[in-house]
Amino acid sequence: MAKVKSKWVCQSCGYETVSYLGRCPECSQFGTFVEEITSSKIEPLKPSNIISADTKVSKIKEIELDEKIRYKTNIDELDRVLGGGFVQGSLCLLAGDPGIGKSTLVLQTTKNICEKLKVLYVCAEESPLQVKLRAKRLQVEPENLYLTNQTCIDEVINQIDILKPDFLIVDSIQSVFCANIASSSGSVSQIRECTNVLMRIAKQKNITTIIIGHVTKEGNIAGPKVLEHMVDCVINFEGDKYKQYRILRCIKNRFGAISEVGVFKMEDEGLIEVNSPSQMLLEQHSQASGSAVVATLEGSRIFLHEIQALVGSTNYSNPRRVAVGLEYNRLLQVLAVLEKKVGLNLSKQDVYVNVVGGIDIVEPSYDLALALAIISSIRDIPINNDTILIGELGLLGEIRYVDNIERRLKEAQKLGFRKAIIPVVSEKTSAKLSQLPLEIKQVSKLTDAIIQGLKQN
Repeated sequence: MAKVKSKWVCQSCGYETVSYLGRCPECSQFGTFVEEITSSKIEPLKPSNIISADTKVSKIKEIELDEKIRYKTNIDELDRVLGGGFVQGSLCLLAGDPGIGKSTLVLQTTKNICEKLKVLYVCAEESPLQVKLRAKRLQVEPENLYLTNQTCIDEVINQIDILKPDFLIVDSIQSVFCANIASSSGSVSQIRECTNVLMRIAKQKNITTIIIGHVTKEGNIAGPKVLEHMVDCVINFEGDKYKQYRILRCIKNRFGAISEVGVFKMEDEGLIEVNSPSQMLLEQHSQASGSAVVATLEGSRIFLHEIQALVGSTNYSNPRRVAVGLEYNRLLQVLAVLEKKVGLNLSKQDVYVNVVGGIDIVEPSYDLALALAIISSIRDIPINNDTILIGELGLLGEIRYVDNIERRLKEAQKLGFRKAIIPVVSEKTSAKLSQLPLEIKQVSKLTDAIIQGLKQN
């Protein structure tokens, strides 16, 4: 009989130790260690777990690419994020908050894929009847879609050997387990081993695989960090599940560009593509104090966002600073520049800022729009609704250059904007911008931008 041993594993990063620790020395998280039972005797793997590998060595010039190397889903927003579709034999991780629409998206994806390919859907968290109910609501009932609610990875391998699918969906990786590991499903060891088995299946059997993963309360992908390194593509499904709009963001892609985004709208019949997100985000934009519009770059796409600011007096000693949709520390930095370089006294003012539409902005090109929205709210002077503001704000009060300024202005011009306040650009870029039907004001300091932005026509 094998001697039973145990180890403590951090459920956040996978760090292992022989005794319990209150704080993980690797990721500095508290209370994340869970005891897992191990055995000193290594038991042989079951025959079903042994996957034969092709050990043939080939020259790279001799390897021929199939024309059908990518599977298009005919969902344009998803194909854009993937770089043209799912790559044959790839392993993709789709992560997001509960209820965000992960299962809905993959089920809608099978509608077009099943026309030519055989798909096996491992619904480990639900019964096939529950998936059937969702599929009926989404009007997705393809002929070549097969369902199984097996949670043991060995049984999943048996189903693959019998069915021989072209496409595999595992919903979710936290619900399946390997019988050779004593820990419960969802633990670091189980997630790591099950993902490793699925990776070998995808590569050696040439099966395109999608695994759905959960996220932690901080918004990070649950499980060990090595999980993201094992897969070929990592896609995050972002947004508020209580709102309609969803953002699909690619943060890793071995077969295409990263940081691509797709926009969807959640309706009763499922996820609907949003082909013009800027128009959607600005559909209720009006000329009012405290509102400014900025053009940001998300992957290869230009988004126009409306930033709203509300500044009011407070009766408390510590005024509130609330930022929704943008970085909190960035707000504090902009407020500090306004106090130092513009002379505003915000020590007794509450400041609330919000990005309309529920989409987060991650690049610093919104600094100028944020600063002018705050000043517009304080002075109760609206910014013209046909004016767009682009620029990064430095600590010295200077307006710094941002990339792809020409593409941003072209997108703004398409949506009816007639005036733009931007940083100073080179003579070559300025010559290109002069051809646009826009009144462009180049500014180098925040004070100049305030004069141009709050000047009424």
